[in-house]
Amino acid sequence: MTTRVNVLFSFLFITIFLNIFNINQARQHKNPTSSPSSFLVLALTKSSVSLPTPKSETQERIKKPLESSIGAVMEPLREVRDGYLITLNIGTPPQSVQVYMDTGSDLTWVPCGNLSFDCIDCYDFKNNNLKSSSTFSPLHSSSSFRASCASSYCVEIHSSDNAFDPCAIAGCSVGMLLKSTCLRPCPTFAYTYGEGGLVSGILTRDILKAQTRDVPRFSFGCVASTYHEPIGIAGFGRGLLSLPSQLGFVQKGFSHCFLPFKFVNNPNISSPLILGDSLLSGNLTNSLQFTPMLNTPMYPNSYYIGLESITIGTNVTATQVPLTLKQFDSQGNGGMLIDSGTTYTHLPDPLYSQILKSLQSTITYPRATETESRTGFDLCYKVPCPNNNLTSLENDATMMFPSITFHFLNNAALILPQGNSFYAMSAPSDGSVVKCLLFRNMEDGDYGPAGVFGSFQQQNVKVVYDLEKERIGFQVMDCVTEAVSHGLSKVREQQQKSSIF
Repeated sequence: MTTRVNVLFSFLFITIFLNIFNINQARQHKNPTSSPSSFLVLALTKSSVSLPTPKSETQERIKKPLESSIGAVMEPLREVRDGYLITLNIGTPPQSVQVYMDTGSDLTWVPCGNLSFDCIDCYDFKNNNLKSSSTFSPLHSSSSFRASCASSYCVEIHSSDNAFDPCAIAGCSVGMLLKSTCLRPCPTFAYTYGEGGLVSGILTRDILKAQTRDVPRFSFGCVASTYHEPIGIAGFGRGLLSLPSQLGFVQKGFSHCFLPFKFVNNPNISSPLILGDSLLSGNLTNSLQFTPMLNTPMYPNSYYIGLESITIGTNVTATQVPLTLKQFDSQGNGGMLIDSGTTYTHLPDPLYSQILKSLQSTITYPRATETESRTGFDLCYKVPCPNNNLTSLENDATMMFPSITFHFLNNAALILPQGNSFYAMSAPSDGSVVKCLLFRNMEDGDYGPAGVFGSFQQQNVKVVYDLEKERIGFQVMDCVTEAVSHGLSKVREQQQKSSIF
Protein backbone atom coordinates (compact mmCIF):
# COMPACT_ATOMS: atom_id res chain seq x y z
CA MET A 1 0.00 0.00 0.00
CA THR A 2 1.33 3.44 -0.80
CA THR A 3 0.78 7.12 -0.36
CA ARG A 4 2.47 9.75 -2.46
CA VAL A 5 4.50 12.64 -1.09
CA ASN A 6 3.84 15.85 -3.06
CA VAL A 7 7.16 17.50 -2.42
CA LEU A 8 10.53 17.60 -4.16
CA PHE A 9 13.45 15.83 -2.57
CA SER A 10 17.08 16.01 -3.40
CA PHE A 11 19.14 13.04 -2.37
CA LEU A 12 20.77 15.07 0.40
CA PHE A 13 17.43 16.12 1.80
CA ILE A 14 16.22 12.52 1.82
CA THR A 15 19.31 11.45 3.71
CA ILE A 16 18.78 14.17 6.31
CA PHE A 17 15.07 13.37 6.50
CA LEU A 18 15.76 9.72 7.17
CA ASN A 19 18.29 10.51 9.85
CA ILE A 20 15.76 12.65 11.70
CA PHE A 21 12.73 10.42 11.56
CA ASN A 22 12.46 6.82 12.66
CA ILE A 23 10.75 5.09 9.74
CA ASN A 24 9.63 1.48 10.14
CA GLN A 25 10.33 -1.15 7.52
CA ALA A 26 7.65 -1.30 4.82
CA ARG A 27 7.89 -4.92 3.76
CA GLN A 28 7.53 -7.87 6.12
CA HIS A 29 10.56 -10.43 6.45
CA LYS A 30 8.87 -8.51 4.13
CA ASN A 31 -18.83 -12.86 -21.29
CA PRO A 32 -19.06 -16.24 -22.85
CA THR A 33 -20.68 -14.63 -25.92
CA SER A 34 -18.02 -12.04 -26.47
CA SER A 35 -15.65 -12.08 -29.39
CA PRO A 36 -12.16 -13.54 -29.01
CA SER A 37 -10.25 -11.33 -26.58
CA SER A 38 -6.68 -10.79 -25.64
CA PHE A 39 -4.89 -11.66 -22.49
CA LEU A 40 -1.39 -11.94 -21.14
CA VAL A 41 -0.07 -14.89 -19.21
CA LEU A 42 2.92 -13.96 -17.11
CA ALA A 43 4.94 -16.15 -14.82
CA LEU A 44 5.45 -14.98 -11.26
CA THR A 45 8.64 -15.98 -9.53
CA LYS A 46 8.11 -16.28 -5.91
CA SER A 47 4.67 -9.27 -3.29
CA SER A 48 -10.43 14.75 -10.10
CA VAL A 49 -8.78 17.82 -11.23
CA SER A 50 -10.87 21.02 -11.43
CA LEU A 51 -8.41 22.87 -13.67
CA PRO A 52 -7.66 21.71 -17.23
CA THR A 53 -4.54 19.61 -17.59
CA PRO A 54 -1.88 21.20 -19.81
CA LYS A 55 -1.74 19.38 -23.12
CA SER A 56 1.38 17.75 -24.46
CA GLU A 57 2.41 15.33 -27.15
CA THR A 58 2.32 12.55 -24.56
CA GLN A 59 -1.09 13.29 -23.08
CA GLU A 60 -3.17 12.27 -26.08
CA ARG A 61 -1.61 8.84 -25.91
CA ILE A 62 -2.66 8.49 -22.29
CA LYS A 63 -6.36 9.15 -22.83
CA LYS A 64 -6.92 5.94 -24.78
CA PRO A 65 -5.53 2.79 -23.16
CA LEU A 66 -3.41 0.53 -25.28
CA GLU A 67 -5.46 -2.29 -26.78
CA SER A 68 -3.88 -5.66 -27.30
CA SER A 69 -4.55 -7.87 -30.31
CA ILE A 70 -2.49 -10.87 -29.30
CA GLY A 71 -3.52 -14.21 -27.83
CA ALA A 72 -1.32 -15.20 -24.90
CA VAL A 73 2.12 -14.19 -23.73
CA MET A 74 4.13 -16.04 -21.09
CA GLU A 75 7.06 -14.78 -19.06
CA PRO A 76 8.91 -16.28 -16.07
CA LEU A 77 8.21 -14.84 -12.60
CA ARG A 78 10.36 -15.95 -9.69
CA GLU A 79 9.24 -16.55 -6.12
CA VAL A 80 11.44 -15.25 -3.33
CA ARG A 81 10.99 -15.47 0.41
CA ASP A 82 9.18 -12.15 0.86
CA GLY A 83 7.21 -11.86 -2.39
CA TYR A 84 6.79 -12.67 -6.06
CA LEU A 85 8.95 -11.21 -8.81
CA ILE A 86 8.02 -10.29 -12.35
CA THR A 87 10.65 -9.64 -15.01
CA LEU A 88 10.34 -6.41 -16.99
CA ASN A 89 12.26 -5.89 -20.23
CA ILE A 90 12.75 -2.15 -20.68
CA GLY A 91 14.68 -0.08 -23.20
CA THR A 92 16.54 -0.41 -26.51
CA PRO A 93 18.23 -2.82 -26.38
CA PRO A 94 16.04 -4.34 -23.64
CA GLN A 95 17.39 -4.55 -20.11
CA SER A 96 15.84 -7.19 -17.84
CA VAL A 97 14.88 -6.02 -14.38
CA GLN A 98 13.22 -8.15 -11.72
CA VAL A 99 10.68 -6.34 -9.54
CA TYR A 100 8.09 -7.26 -6.93
CA MET A 101 4.48 -7.60 -8.05
CA ASP A 102 2.49 -5.31 -5.74
CA THR A 103 -1.30 -4.97 -5.84
CA GLY A 104 -1.07 -2.40 -3.04
CA SER A 105 0.55 0.35 -5.11
CA ASP A 106 0.46 1.99 -8.55
CA LEU A 107 3.93 3.12 -9.47
CA THR A 108 6.30 0.79 -11.30
CA TRP A 109 9.87 1.70 -10.48
CA VAL A 110 13.28 0.17 -11.06
CA PRO A 111 16.66 0.82 -9.46
CA CYS A 112 18.71 2.94 -11.84
CA GLY A 113 22.44 2.67 -12.22
CA ASN A 114 24.75 0.02 -10.86
CA LEU A 115 27.19 1.40 -8.31
CA SER A 116 25.18 4.63 -8.12
CA PHE A 117 21.99 3.00 -6.77
CA ASP A 118 21.86 3.62 -3.03
CA CYS A 119 19.58 1.58 -0.74
CA ILE A 120 19.63 2.99 2.79
CA ASP A 121 19.27 0.49 5.65
CA CYS A 122 19.03 -2.46 3.24
CA TYR A 123 21.45 -4.90 4.83
CA ASP A 124 20.01 -7.92 3.01
CA PHE A 125 20.56 -6.19 -0.32
CA LYS A 126 24.33 -6.14 0.03
CA ASN A 127 24.58 -9.92 -0.46
CA ASN A 128 21.48 -10.27 -2.65
CA ASN A 129 22.20 -12.13 -5.88
CA LEU A 130 19.54 -10.03 -7.64
CA LYS A 131 21.67 -6.91 -7.38
CA SER A 132 23.54 -7.19 -10.66
CA SER A 133 20.45 -8.13 -12.69
CA SER A 134 17.94 -5.73 -11.11
CA THR A 135 19.17 -2.32 -12.17
CA PHE A 136 18.34 -0.26 -15.25
CA SER A 137 20.68 2.18 -16.99
CA PRO A 138 18.87 4.87 -19.05
CA LEU A 139 22.22 5.84 -20.57
CA HIS A 140 22.37 2.42 -22.23
CA SER A 141 18.90 2.72 -23.80
CA SER A 142 18.53 4.74 -27.01
CA SER A 143 14.75 5.07 -26.48
CA SER A 144 14.78 6.35 -22.89
CA PHE A 145 13.77 9.94 -22.06
CA ARG A 146 12.53 11.91 -19.09
CA ALA A 147 8.78 12.57 -18.80
CA SER A 148 7.65 16.18 -19.19
CA CYS A 149 5.93 18.21 -16.49
CA ALA A 150 2.77 18.41 -18.65
CA SER A 151 2.36 14.64 -18.79
CA SER A 152 -0.68 13.26 -16.98
CA TYR A 153 1.67 10.69 -15.48
CA CYS A 154 3.72 13.51 -13.96
CA VAL A 155 0.58 15.03 -12.44
CA GLU A 156 -0.35 11.59 -11.08
CA ILE A 157 3.02 10.85 -9.51
CA HIS A 158 2.91 14.16 -7.67
CA SER A 159 -0.72 13.65 -6.54
CA SER A 160 -1.37 17.31 -7.22
CA ASP A 161 -4.74 18.97 -6.68
CA ASN A 162 -3.70 21.36 -9.43
CA ALA A 163 -2.59 19.98 -12.78
CA PHE A 164 -0.29 22.97 -13.31
CA ASP A 165 1.72 22.28 -10.14
CA PRO A 166 4.48 20.04 -11.52
CA CYS A 167 5.21 22.46 -14.35
CA ALA A 168 5.15 25.41 -11.97
CA ILE A 169 7.62 23.61 -9.73
CA ALA A 170 9.76 22.92 -12.79
CA GLY A 171 10.00 26.68 -13.40
CA CYS A 172 7.44 27.31 -16.16
CA SER A 173 5.91 30.78 -16.33
CA VAL A 174 2.17 31.46 -15.99
CA GLY A 175 2.02 32.35 -19.68
CA MET A 176 3.57 29.02 -20.61
CA LEU A 177 1.17 27.21 -18.29
CA LEU A 178 -1.89 28.83 -19.87
CA LYS A 179 -0.63 28.20 -23.42
CA SER A 180 0.55 24.66 -22.62
CA THR A 181 3.88 25.45 -24.24
CA CYS A 182 6.20 24.48 -21.39
CA LEU A 183 7.49 20.94 -21.50
CA ARG A 184 10.22 21.07 -18.91
CA PRO A 185 11.19 17.78 -17.26
CA CYS A 186 8.88 16.35 -14.64
CA PRO A 187 10.27 17.25 -11.20
CA THR A 188 11.90 14.60 -9.06
CA PHE A 189 9.33 12.62 -7.06
CA ALA A 190 9.24 10.87 -3.71
CA TYR A 191 6.98 7.85 -3.13
CA THR A 192 6.28 6.25 0.24
CA TYR A 193 5.07 2.78 1.21
CA GLY A 194 2.61 1.96 3.95
CA GLU A 195 4.97 1.23 6.85
CA GLY A 196 7.90 3.46 6.06
CA GLY A 197 9.61 2.48 2.81
CA LEU A 198 10.62 5.44 0.67
CA VAL A 199 11.94 5.86 -2.87
CA SER A 200 12.99 8.96 -4.78
CA GLY A 201 13.65 9.24 -8.50
CA ILE A 202 12.85 10.56 -11.94
CA LEU A 203 9.74 9.75 -13.96
CA THR A 204 11.05 8.12 -17.13
CA ARG A 205 9.53 6.95 -20.44
CA ASP A 206 10.83 4.01 -22.45
CA ILE A 207 9.75 0.91 -24.37
CA LEU A 208 8.40 -1.99 -22.33
CA LYS A 209 8.75 -5.28 -24.18
CA ALA A 210 6.21 -8.00 -23.36
CA GLN A 211 7.28 -10.94 -25.52
CA THR A 212 5.37 -10.51 -28.80
CA ARG A 213 4.60 -6.81 -28.49
CA ASP A 214 6.11 -3.53 -27.37
CA VAL A 215 4.52 -0.91 -25.12
CA PRO A 216 5.98 2.43 -26.27
CA ARG A 217 6.40 5.34 -23.87
CA PHE A 218 5.89 3.24 -20.77
CA SER A 219 6.07 5.45 -17.66
CA PHE A 220 8.08 4.27 -14.68
CA GLY A 221 10.23 5.60 -11.91
CA CYS A 222 13.98 5.60 -12.43
CA VAL A 223 15.05 5.46 -8.80
CA ALA A 224 18.52 6.34 -7.53
CA SER A 225 17.95 6.11 -3.78
CA THR A 226 15.60 4.23 -1.47
CA TYR A 227 15.00 3.46 2.17
CA HIS A 228 14.15 -0.17 2.99
CA GLU A 229 13.28 -0.92 -0.66
CA PRO A 230 16.18 -2.86 -2.24
CA ILE A 231 14.27 -4.24 -5.25
CA GLY A 232 12.00 -2.44 -7.72
CA ILE A 233 8.21 -2.76 -7.68
CA ALA A 234 5.57 -3.28 -10.38
CA GLY A 235 2.44 -1.49 -9.21
CA PHE A 236 -0.78 -3.39 -10.00
CA GLY A 237 -3.17 -0.87 -8.45
CA ARG A 238 -6.11 0.82 -10.18
CA GLY A 239 -4.41 4.13 -11.00
CA LEU A 240 -3.06 5.66 -14.19
CA LEU A 241 0.53 4.71 -13.40
CA SER A 242 -0.10 1.01 -12.76
CA LEU A 243 1.23 -1.73 -15.02
CA PRO A 244 -2.25 -3.13 -15.92
CA SER A 245 -3.44 0.40 -16.72
CA GLN A 246 -0.55 1.14 -19.08
CA LEU A 247 -0.95 -2.30 -20.69
CA GLY A 248 -4.63 -1.48 -21.42
CA PHE A 249 -6.19 -3.91 -18.94
CA VAL A 250 -7.37 -1.48 -16.29
CA GLN A 251 -11.00 -1.95 -17.39
CA LYS A 252 -10.63 -5.73 -17.70
CA GLY A 253 -8.78 -7.60 -15.04
CA PHE A 254 -6.04 -9.97 -14.00
CA SER A 255 -5.53 -13.03 -11.83
CA HIS A 256 -2.71 -14.79 -10.04
CA CYS A 257 -2.15 -18.14 -8.36
CA PHE A 258 0.74 -17.91 -5.90
CA LEU A 259 2.84 -21.01 -5.37
CA PRO A 260 3.53 -22.05 -1.75
CA PHE A 261 6.67 -20.73 -0.10
CA LYS A 262 8.41 -24.10 -0.37
CA PHE A 263 9.03 -23.19 -4.02
CA VAL A 264 11.12 -20.16 -3.05
CA ASN A 265 14.02 -19.69 -5.50
CA ASN A 266 12.99 -22.79 -7.47
CA PRO A 267 13.99 -22.11 -11.11
CA ASN A 268 11.87 -24.98 -12.45
CA ILE A 269 8.41 -23.59 -11.75
CA SER A 270 6.70 -20.19 -11.68
CA SER A 271 3.40 -18.77 -10.47
CA PRO A 272 0.96 -17.80 -13.26
CA LEU A 273 -0.17 -14.19 -13.58
CA ILE A 274 -2.82 -13.64 -16.27
CA LEU A 275 -3.97 -10.25 -17.60
CA GLY A 276 -6.98 -9.75 -19.87
CA ASP A 277 -10.71 -10.34 -20.08
CA SER A 278 -10.47 -13.96 -21.23
CA LEU A 279 -9.95 -15.02 -17.64
CA LEU A 280 -13.40 -13.60 -16.82
CA SER A 281 -15.40 -15.82 -19.20
CA GLY A 282 -18.37 -17.59 -17.63
CA ASN A 283 -16.95 -21.11 -17.52
CA LEU A 284 -13.87 -19.85 -15.67
CA THR A 285 -15.67 -17.79 -13.02
CA ASN A 286 -18.51 -20.17 -12.06
CA SER A 287 -16.45 -21.79 -9.31
CA LEU A 288 -15.18 -18.51 -7.87
CA GLN A 289 -16.43 -16.84 -4.72
CA PHE A 290 -16.77 -13.14 -5.55
CA THR A 291 -16.86 -10.25 -3.12
CA PRO A 292 -17.32 -6.60 -4.15
CA MET A 293 -14.48 -4.11 -4.16
CA LEU A 294 -14.95 -1.27 -1.72
CA ASN A 295 -14.07 2.26 -2.77
CA THR A 296 -12.47 4.76 -0.43
CA PRO A 297 -11.57 8.38 -1.25
CA MET A 298 -8.40 8.04 0.80
CA TYR A 299 -6.89 5.31 -1.39
CA PRO A 300 -9.01 5.20 -4.58
CA ASN A 301 -6.44 3.15 -6.48
CA SER A 302 -6.14 0.34 -3.93
CA TYR A 303 -8.10 -2.91 -3.72
CA TYR A 304 -10.33 -3.05 -0.65
CA ILE A 305 -12.81 -5.76 0.34
CA GLY A 306 -15.14 -6.19 3.32
CA LEU A 307 -14.66 -8.88 5.97
CA GLU A 308 -17.79 -9.99 7.84
CA SER A 309 -16.53 -12.78 10.10
CA ILE A 310 -13.94 -15.52 10.65
CA THR A 311 -14.66 -19.15 11.52
CA ILE A 312 -12.20 -21.38 13.35
CA GLY A 313 -12.49 -25.12 12.68
CA THR A 314 -15.99 -26.54 12.84
CA ASN A 315 -17.32 -23.87 15.17
CA VAL A 316 -20.90 -23.01 14.32
CA THR A 317 -20.53 -19.51 15.72
CA ALA A 318 -18.22 -17.31 13.70
CA THR A 319 -16.04 -14.65 15.27
CA GLN A 320 -17.61 -11.34 14.39
CA VAL A 321 -15.35 -8.56 13.17
CA PRO A 322 -15.51 -4.82 13.85
CA LEU A 323 -17.46 -2.66 11.44
CA THR A 324 -14.23 -0.95 10.38
CA LEU A 325 -13.25 -4.10 8.45
CA LYS A 326 -16.24 -3.84 6.12
CA GLN A 327 -16.88 -0.12 5.81
CA PHE A 328 -15.09 3.24 5.88
CA ASP A 329 -15.40 6.15 8.21
CA SER A 330 -16.02 9.73 7.05
CA GLN A 331 -12.30 10.21 6.33
CA GLY A 332 -12.02 7.02 4.28
CA ASN A 333 -10.27 4.89 6.91
CA GLY A 334 -11.19 1.23 7.29
CA GLY A 335 -11.85 -1.77 5.07
CA MET A 336 -9.54 -4.69 4.37
CA LEU A 337 -6.76 -4.08 1.89
CA ILE A 338 -5.79 -7.05 -0.30
CA ASP A 339 -2.10 -6.60 -0.92
CA SER A 340 0.45 -8.89 -2.56
CA GLY A 341 3.18 -6.57 -1.30
CA THR A 342 2.43 -7.39 2.34
CA THR A 343 3.53 -10.88 3.31
CA TYR A 344 1.25 -11.73 6.24
CA THR A 345 -2.41 -10.99 6.95
CA HIS A 346 -2.88 -8.25 9.57
CA LEU A 347 -5.97 -8.14 11.80
CA PRO A 348 -6.88 -5.47 14.37
CA ASP A 349 -7.57 -5.98 18.04
CA PRO A 350 -9.74 -7.18 19.66
CA LEU A 351 -10.39 -9.46 16.66
CA TYR A 352 -6.79 -10.62 16.47
CA SER A 353 -6.71 -11.56 20.17
CA GLN A 354 -10.04 -13.39 19.82
CA ILE A 355 -8.66 -15.47 16.95
CA LEU A 356 -5.60 -16.39 19.01
CA LYS A 357 -7.78 -17.35 21.98
CA SER A 358 -10.07 -19.49 19.83
CA LEU A 359 -7.11 -21.34 18.29
CA GLN A 360 -5.47 -21.90 21.68
CA SER A 361 -8.65 -23.49 23.02
CA THR A 362 -8.68 -25.95 20.11
CA ILE A 363 -5.01 -26.88 19.62
CA THR A 364 -3.49 -29.37 22.08
CA TYR A 365 0.17 -29.31 20.98
CA PRO A 366 2.69 -27.82 23.43
CA ARG A 367 3.48 -24.14 22.90
CA ALA A 368 6.90 -23.21 21.54
CA THR A 369 7.31 -20.01 23.55
CA GLU A 370 11.02 -19.72 22.79
CA THR A 371 10.26 -19.57 19.06
CA GLU A 372 7.54 -17.02 19.73
CA SER A 373 10.03 -14.77 21.50
CA ARG A 374 12.66 -15.22 18.80
CA THR A 375 10.40 -14.73 15.74
CA GLY A 376 7.80 -12.29 17.04
CA PHE A 377 4.92 -14.55 16.00
CA ASP A 378 2.29 -14.84 18.72
CA LEU A 379 1.26 -18.49 18.43
CA CYS A 380 3.77 -21.31 17.83
CA TYR A 381 3.46 -25.03 18.55
CA LYS A 382 5.81 -27.99 18.74
CA VAL A 383 4.27 -30.59 16.43
CA PRO A 384 5.30 -34.29 16.29
CA CYS A 385 7.04 -35.12 13.02
CA PRO A 386 7.80 -38.85 12.75
CA ASN A 387 11.09 -39.61 11.01
CA ASN A 388 11.55 -35.85 10.57
CA ASN A 389 9.51 -36.18 7.38
CA LEU A 390 7.73 -32.87 6.87
CA THR A 391 5.98 -34.03 3.68
CA SER A 392 4.33 -36.95 5.50
CA LEU A 393 3.27 -34.59 8.27
CA GLU A 394 1.60 -32.21 5.83
CA ASN A 395 -0.35 -35.10 4.28
CA ASP A 396 -1.49 -36.54 7.63
CA ALA A 397 -5.07 -35.41 8.27
CA THR A 398 -4.80 -36.29 11.97
CA MET A 399 -2.00 -33.78 12.44
CA MET A 400 -3.69 -30.82 10.82
CA PHE A 401 -4.52 -27.53 12.54
CA PRO A 402 -8.07 -26.16 12.75
CA SER A 403 -9.24 -24.61 9.51
CA ILE A 404 -9.59 -20.85 9.27
CA THR A 405 -12.39 -19.46 7.08
CA PHE A 406 -12.67 -15.84 6.00
CA HIS A 407 -16.25 -14.72 5.29
CA PHE A 408 -16.28 -11.71 2.99
CA LEU A 409 -19.20 -9.53 1.87
CA ASN A 410 -21.69 -11.07 -0.57
CA ASN A 411 -21.43 -14.49 1.18
CA ALA A 412 -18.00 -15.17 -0.27
CA ALA A 413 -16.22 -17.73 1.92
CA LEU A 414 -12.55 -18.65 1.64
CA ILE A 415 -11.27 -21.63 3.63
CA LEU A 416 -7.53 -21.10 3.87
CA PRO A 417 -5.42 -24.05 2.69
CA GLN A 418 -3.65 -25.74 5.63
CA GLY A 419 -0.28 -24.32 4.66
CA ASN A 420 -1.61 -20.76 4.71
CA SER A 421 -2.07 -20.45 8.46
CA PHE A 422 0.59 -22.39 10.39
CA TYR A 423 4.01 -22.81 8.82
CA ALA A 424 7.21 -24.61 9.80
CA MET A 425 9.86 -22.25 11.12
CA SER A 426 12.76 -24.60 10.44
CA ALA A 427 13.58 -28.14 9.36
CA PRO A 428 12.25 -30.93 11.62
CA SER A 429 14.62 -32.28 14.25
CA ASP A 430 14.37 -34.92 16.98
CA GLY A 431 11.00 -36.04 15.66
CA SER A 432 9.26 -32.66 15.90
CA VAL A 433 8.88 -29.35 14.10
CA VAL A 434 7.78 -25.91 15.26
CA LYS A 435 4.93 -24.30 13.36
CA CYS A 436 3.74 -20.73 13.87
CA LEU A 437 0.59 -18.87 12.95
CA LEU A 438 1.66 -16.42 10.26
CA PHE A 439 -0.79 -13.66 11.09
CA ARG A 440 0.10 -10.28 12.54
CA ASN A 441 -1.60 -7.76 14.77
CA MET A 442 -2.66 -4.64 12.84
CA GLU A 443 -1.09 -1.67 14.56
CA ASP A 444 -2.33 1.89 14.06
CA GLY A 445 -5.53 0.53 12.53
CA ASP A 446 -7.32 3.82 13.15
CA TYR A 447 -5.64 5.35 10.10
CA GLY A 448 -5.71 3.76 6.65
CA PRO A 449 -6.92 0.16 6.25
CA ALA A 450 -8.31 -1.63 9.29
CA GLY A 451 -6.75 -4.90 8.09
CA VAL A 452 -4.60 -6.37 5.33
CA PHE A 453 -5.02 -9.68 3.49
CA GLY A 454 -1.42 -10.63 2.70
CA SER A 455 0.25 -12.77 0.03
CA PHE A 456 1.05 -15.70 2.33
CA GLN A 457 -2.66 -16.34 2.89
CA GLN A 458 -3.19 -16.13 -0.89
CA GLN A 459 -0.98 -19.14 -1.68
CA ASN A 460 -2.70 -22.01 -3.53
CA VAL A 461 -5.65 -19.68 -4.12
CA LYS A 462 -6.65 -18.33 -7.51
CA VAL A 463 -7.38 -14.64 -6.98
CA VAL A 464 -9.25 -12.84 -9.77
CA TYR A 465 -9.45 -9.07 -10.00
CA ASP A 466 -12.54 -8.31 -12.12
CA LEU A 467 -11.98 -4.60 -12.68
CA GLU A 468 -14.96 -4.14 -14.98
CA LYS A 469 -17.47 -5.40 -12.39
CA GLU A 470 -15.38 -4.18 -9.47
CA ARG A 471 -15.18 -7.47 -7.62
CA ILE A 472 -12.53 -9.91 -6.44
CA GLY A 473 -12.94 -13.67 -6.70
CA PHE A 474 -11.31 -16.52 -4.76
CA GLN A 475 -10.93 -20.22 -5.54
CA VAL A 476 -8.73 -22.63 -3.61
CA MET A 477 -6.65 -24.70 -6.03
CA ASP A 478 -3.30 -26.38 -6.49
CA CYS A 479 -1.23 -23.61 -8.04
CA VAL A 480 1.38 -26.14 -9.15
CA THR A 481 -1.25 -27.75 -11.39
CA GLU A 482 -2.27 -24.31 -12.60
CA ALA A 483 1.34 -23.48 -13.42
CA VAL A 484 1.75 -26.75 -15.31
CA SER A 485 -1.40 -26.04 -17.35
CA HIS A 486 0.20 -22.78 -18.52
CA GLY A 487 3.55 -24.37 -19.32
CA LEU A 488 5.32 -22.73 -16.41
CA SER A 489 6.79 -25.90 -14.89
CA LYS A 490 9.80 -27.83 -16.19
CA VAL A 491 9.27 -30.90 -14.04
CA ARG A 492 6.10 -31.84 -12.14
CA GLU A 493 8.14 -33.77 -9.59
CA GLN A 494 9.46 -30.50 -8.18
CA GLN A 495 6.31 -30.34 -6.05
CA GLN A 496 7.68 -33.13 -3.91
CA LYS A 497 11.36 -32.26 -4.14
CA SER A 498 11.22 -28.53 -3.40
CA SER A 499 11.87 -27.26 0.09
CA ILE A 500 13.16 -24.09 1.65
CA PHE A 501 15.26 -26.15 4.03
